[in-house]
Amino acid sequence: MASLEPIVISNWSPMWERSFRAKAEAIRAALGPLAIRIDHIGSTSVNGLAAKPIIDIQVSVKAFDPIESLVSPLERCGYTWRSTNAERTKRYFRERPGTERTHIHVRLSGSWHEQWALLFRDYMRTHPSEQAAYAALKMDLAQRHRNDRKAYTDGKDDFLWGVIRRADQWAAVTGWEPSETDA
Repeated sequence: MASLEPIVISNWSPMWERSFRAKAEAIRAALGPLAIRIDHIGSTSVNGLAAKPIIDIQVSVKAFDPIESLVSPLERCGYTWRSTNAERTKRYFRERPGTERTHIHVRLSGSWHEQWALLFRDYMRTHPSEQAAYAALKMDLAQRHRNDRKAYTDGKDDFLWGVIRRADQWAAVTGWEPSETDA
């Protein structure tokens, strides 16, 4: 399955954190107390990790319904609800055409999927030795599957599950809990 634009992996940029902060501030203002947490997740949230230059933001909420309470404020912030997204554990929003690539993952607070994203991020932030192997894998997959996002994503599965197993062990030993919300 070919994508419209090629997959590009970029060296880590401090601009990603600044971009997240600005977007999160607008989302916080728009959603108010509906957003229990707003977190920078994914590779752009890990200082030093090469990534696709896409800002991933996780918004944790108590409930998805009424969906309009999420859709209207996020649309005012410049995001479009992808109602046809097949993953039912989240509600997914994207940037409008012509603006910086941003993925908004709205997940239920306390859910396994919300916790997975936070644990992965925190583990990668505290284990820089994991970053080089992950960056190398992403660069290799991006070269081999430059125009096939599904193959690129599928190619990361085994590595990601290995990391999350190690992260789970680390969490058990350290008593990990998610840090304070990023915004």
